[in-house]
Amino acid sequence: MTRAEERDPPSAAEKRAKGAVLGRVSQREAVEDFASFVSPGKVAVYRSLGFEAVPGRREGVYVWDLEGRRYVNCRSSGGVFNLGHRPPRVTAALKEALEELDVGDHMLMSELRGRLARRLAELTPGDIRYSFFVPSGGEAVDLAIKLARGYTGRPGVVSAEKGYHGHTGFALSAGEPRFTRHFEPLMPGFSKVPFGDADALERAVGPETAAVVLETIQATAGVIVPPPDYLPRVREICDRAGAVLILDEIQAGLGRTGRLWACEEWNVVPDILVLGKGMSGGVYPMSAVCFRPHLDRFFQEHPFVHLSSFAGSDLGCVCSLAMLEQTTEPGFLEHVREMGARFEQGFADLCRRHPDVTAGWRGRGLMLAFEMARDDFGPMMTYALAQFGVIAVFSDFRPRAMQIMPPLIIKDHEVEEVLEAMDRALTLVGKLAEAGFTPPPVP
Repeated sequence: MTRAEERDPPSAAEKRAKGAVLGRVSQREAVEDFASFVSPGKVAVYRSLGFEAVPGRREGVYVWDLEGRRYVNCRSSGGVFNLGHRPPRVTAALKEALEELDVGDHMLMSELRGRLARRLAELTPGDIRYSFFVPSGGEAVDLAIKLARGYTGRPGVVSAEKGYHGHTGFALSAGEPRFTRHFEPLMPGFSKVPFGDADALERAVGPETAAVVLETIQATAGVIVPPPDYLPRVREICDRAGAVLILDEIQAGLGRTGRLWACEEWNVVPDILVLGKGMSGGVYPMSAVCFRPHLDRFFQEHPFVHLSSFAGSDLGCVCSLAMLEQTTEPGFLEHVREMGARFEQGFADLCRRHPDVTAGWRGRGLMLAFEMARDDFGPMMTYALAQFGVIAVFSDFRPRAMQIMPPLIIKDHEVEEVLEAMDRALTLVGKLAEAGFTPPPVP
């Protein structure tokens, strides 16, 4: 798209005449519809952050709003768009599948479900063998906890402070007050300990503990990487107590860290590995609960204990198989690591250029956090980046930490585009801070 096309996109009337799905109303009308019929509260927050863009065309690492302005997507919806927007291989597989498939019947056997589960058994670490597919990450975490409780016959679940596992029943109970406080009382039997503190975990795990559920790398807390000896000790603690170790890699898995599975960095095999978001290339809702053979004893005794109408959709399985084919190609993970290193080099330069508003960075591969000097700088940076064509958000549980999670297919020149935008955005944040600007609170 040329600069002129970006400034003067086709009108809504022209798009309606061509039968386009997107752009049939103006961006202003789309915002009004969303506020009137979907969520006025969300629109109020977006307006307070100075970001009223409505996504229209999307392709690769880019999203265009309905007025034709282009953004690099460094949010990727937490990893949904690992392969970029509308990845050609996945969308082609889905189009072909629609000629002969529908979602399928979750109660019956499925060729596609079997093929996908077999491929995951080949790729997942250790002796993980079985997979159960569901539409969302929250449901996947729910199912993982149900399996742990059913298998052990115990009620206790230990999770980490500032962890994030979704908004459904068991998953919500393992989360933080930021999302749980309005819905108490929560599920009984849940407790939390500081992430990275193995001694605290050992004190919390006992004979009534069914499971320990952790993110391998805490995403919503600001991309918190555990100490080197933490996950191996967690594995030992669970083994001694007979507790099930659940690692949530909904955001950290599927190549995001430069390894196919983040837990490989610590040579730890969980009893249950939870996957989601990027599972089907951003074109179909798919998540997975992958588990070791001994846990399947519970499902053998109760094979229909968890039912879900759209679980393991045949169409979703086709998309997931195409995603795995691309993600496991030679050179794919090396590319992720190279682009991550390029970002880190750029971050070092940005911190040197803007010492008053920055405080460092951390992460693995393309799961990165760029740390601002103050919590209020995070919302400012979100606003500033949008002005310069980058979508990125501050972390819910650590607002000073900007999450930088672009599609894994990002190229070197696109990394440079993001770094240049960050440089300009940091200058703007500095000016806003000097002027005494206070960003509105985000509920």
